[in-house]
Amino acid sequence: MSNFSEVINQDKPVLVDFFAEWCGPCKMMSPILKEVKDALQEKVAIIKIDVDKNQAIAAKYQVRGVPTLILYKQGKQLWRQSGVVQKRDLVSIINSFC
Repeated sequence: MSNFSEVINQDKPVLVDFFAEWCGPCKMMSPILKEVKDALQEKVAIIKIDVDKNQAIAAKYQVRGVPTLILYKQGKQLWRQSGVVQKRDLVSIINSFC
């Protein structure tokens, strides 16, 4: 994904979900992320990066476990957490940076 740096350089927050197809907790994050997107609409962009297909990006951002969620705004990392994060927590974290 060559435009990754362009994507995370947006003026609005961009939540990146680093995941793997074989990862159970990653599968749990998918409906949570959909709910977050439904709740926040255009306030946030959410993208998913498959670490197995994008190993260079995963290595560059030191993603060692999945799922890893990283929130960017204008190219700067604002927040990062590995593991499943609940909808209400994600919404309040994203809102705090809007």
